[in-house]
Parts: sequence; structure tokens; C-alpha cells
Amino acid sequence: MLNFEQIKRNTYLYLLKKAIQTKAGREMALKEFDKKVYQKLVNDSSQLVSVQMKKYQWVMAVVRQLIKNCDKGYISKDVIEKLIIDLGFNNFFRSENPSVKKAREAFKEKYGINPPGFITISPTQKCNLKCIGCYACSSPKTGKSLPASIVDRILKENYEYFGSRFVVISGGEPLFYSSEGRTLFDFWGKYNDVFFIFYTNGTLIDKKAAQRLAQLGNAVPQISVEGFEKETDERRGKGVFKRILEAMENLREAGMPFAVSVTATAKNLPVLLSDEFYQFWFEEQGASYMWIFQLMPIGRGKEVFDLMPTPEQRVKLYRKWEKLLEEGYPIADFWNSGPLANGCIAFGRPAGYFYIDWNGYITPCVFIPYYVDNIYDIYKQGKTLVDAWNSPFFRNGRQWQREYGYPCSKNAQNWLMPCAIRDHYHTFRTKICTSNIKPENQEAKEALDSKEYYQKLVDYDKQLEAITLPIWHKEYRKAE
Repeated sequence: MLNFEQIKRNTYLYLLKKAIQTKAGREMALKEFDKKVYQKLVNDSSQLVSVQMKKYQWVMAVVRQLIKNCDKGYISKDVIEKLIIDLGFNNFFRSENPSVKKAREAFKEKYGINPPGFITISPTQKCNLKCIGCYACSSPKTGKSLPASIVDRILKENYEYFGSRFVVISGGEPLFYSSEGRTLFDFWGKYNDVFFIFYTNGTLIDKKAAQRLAQLGNAVPQISVEGFEKETDERRGKGVFKRILEAMENLREAGMPFAVSVTATAKNLPVLLSDEFYQFWFEEQGASYMWIFQLMPIGRGKEVFDLMPTPEQRVKLYRKWEKLLEEGYPIADFWNSGPLANGCIAFGRPAGYFYIDWNGYITPCVFIPYYVDNIYDIYKQGKTLVDAWNSPFFRNGRQWQREYGYPCSKNAQNWLMPCAIRDHYHTFRTKICTSNIKPENQEAKEALDSKEYYQKLVDYDKQLEAITLPIWHKEYRKAE
């Protein structure tokens, strides 16, 4: 475990700890931290200033929201210290962690590039809810799960081969998972120097679960909502909104931070464009940050193609995100916030990730339902996650990312259209997909075979480019 002396040797972490945990001298510590973050990010001459400003605004918005929630008593000091260690030292400053540094250097020496920053895994498809448009096609009674022994091996390889100390858990409902006498709480305890976030509907976070999360301190729930009560219950089921608020109350009482995750659709767009939505979740409920995921027409979402925000609506969401970030709200939109992540983060690129679902299918992204390798076959053949990462399908994706401008924003074509499958569907089908890709389910197969589906996404991309490329050129490229 990292001790206070080790934290002190990292100026950033020391200032962050002092700013969050102690009111005495906070303004001075926060001002110095702000200055150093600005110098590190915005003064990076290899990147566009406008891109780096968004990153700086995001970091400082998260820090200030954490301070606000700590002062309200929503987050305990023990949890904050654990987050500083797991998220700060083991991730943002991972080069200072000897074991992380050693693994990453060995990987780069062998493969010529840095390893992925993290993995996302959905250990179960099962869920206690059945939401309209669910990308996972989850339900309470049906669905597959990965054996706990396989989950453990995946986490171990991510830890040892990639030197990663960050894992995202999706689903299905993660808290619904149980296998071989183990739940995710067992894995969070075993890998206690890894920072986990898990996407949950929140309905299973009772007082006991909240206390266990606070005791562990390294697994932060990302609770899914659709808007207010009307929008949430309409998509997720009657009474779910009230159960979510109860879960958040349980987390606040336990001193455990949480985030809010929202799926943006054409239907709930008016709510997401209102100030009241963000004030409610941040100011009243105490969310520490927020993710926005725009509905993808995959899974049951294919049946509700018209729910996907239009290009014009997407730009409205972008402008709203931009304004909120300037006002200090820590929000990231998986598509509109491309500048925060230097574009697409799929295909296991450096600082990016890839995905393993409940079937064992290893896909480039949660939202790309196509695979070549299966974790069961990989392990039967005596191979590892690295072999899946090194497949031609994944290499094609990383090659496209490099051509599109990663990792230098000055060469980037348009990071307001970062997504390989959603924003560049023609390129995805013609240059990234290999002949041996397989769909993960029937819906994905139908999308792959459908000329209508292909044309709809290609047309969408052309319309989106027509309205976002001028923004990228004028407000990012020419704003130097």
C-alpha cells in the first residue's frame, strides 16, 4: 500500500490530497495544483491548445466536485485516500509505480507500442431489469455468465501483461453476477490496488452493499439514469427511479462516491439540454462525475433506430457539454468528448481498451458487436489476452486510429467524429473488418447483412461530417 511519504514525493498527488482533505491551506494547494495541471496539459506544444484545454477543464471539474462532495460529508477521507492511490499513483502517474513500469516497458519492447490502458469486461449478461434499447439484450431470467476462474485469469493478465491498474465492469448487471461461490466484491478485494468502475442500474445497492463498497474503496458505481423519474421509469421500469435515489442515499451515508451514466436518445434530448438535469444529479444528489452514452442502433437498439440522436441533435449535445464543462461540471460524452481521449479508444490502443463479454467474445469495443477470438478458445490454445489484442482485426483498427490522428491532435482529422463504427461505418466495414469477423448475436448479424442498416449509418456519417468538420477546423485547428 502506498504510504503518505510516497504521496508526498509526487507533487501532484500531495497537493491533490491536501486540497481535498483539509480546508486549512486548501485554496493555496488547489491553486498550485491547478497551475501544475494547466502547465502539464495546456502547455504541451505537441497538441492543439483547444484540445488540451478541454482535458484541463475536465480534470479540474472532477477535483472541484470531489472537494464539494467531501465538504458535504458524502465521501469519506479513507475512500478519497484510496482513490488517490489507485487512480492517481497507479494510473495517472503509473510510470512511478515500479511493477506497472516494468510490465509496460516489457510490453513495449516486445510489440513496439505501449499496452492498452485498461480492459472492459461484462462477466454476466443477466440483469434484474429489461430496459428498452439495451445494447446487451439483457433480461432477468436468461443470459450467460463467465466462470469466476476465467474472470480471475482475465484480471490477472490485464494486471501482469499490460501493467494495467484500471478495469471497467459492464453488463448485464454486475451486482447480479455470481459464479463458483464468488461475486465481484471478491475480485475487488483481491485486486485491491486496481481502480474499478462498474456500470449498474443501482437497484441492488442496499445499505450493506454501499458499506462494502466504501470499505473496499476501489470500485466506484456508475449508476444509469435516463433523465428524471418519467424518462427513467419509462425505459427501465416503474419504480426504478425511486430505487436509484435510495441507492445514492445509501452511498452518501457510507461515504462512497458514485457517478451517473445516462443514455442519450432523441426522446430524452430535451431533458439533457436543460440545466435542471445537471443541477439535480450534481448539486442535489452528489454525483462526482457523469458519463453520457448516445444510443447505438445495435442489440435491441436496432429496432429503435429512430431513437439515436440525429447529427443536429448530437451537435446540440456537444454545445451543451462544452458549456457545462466550462461551468465546472465533470461530464464526458463517449462520442462528443473525443478530444478528451484523443479520439477513438477501442482496439486496445495505448491508453485505450478492448472488451470481453459474457460469451467470452473479445471485441474491440463495447459498442462493436463483432469478434474474431473467444477467451475460451484462446486459453485452450495456451494463449493469452495479448494474442487477441494482436489480431489483424485489432491491428487494422489501431492503424486507422493512427491515420486519423492519434496520438497527435495537430494531425487529427476530426475528433468530433471519433468512433470507428458509429462515425465511420464505411471505413469500418471496408478497411477495419477482416473476413473472419463474427457477430456476437443475431441482431449484430442482421446489421452486418442489412443494406438498409449500412446505408443509414453511412448517410448519418456524411451528415455529421458536414456539420462537425467546420467546428473542428475553426474552433480547434485554426484556434492556435
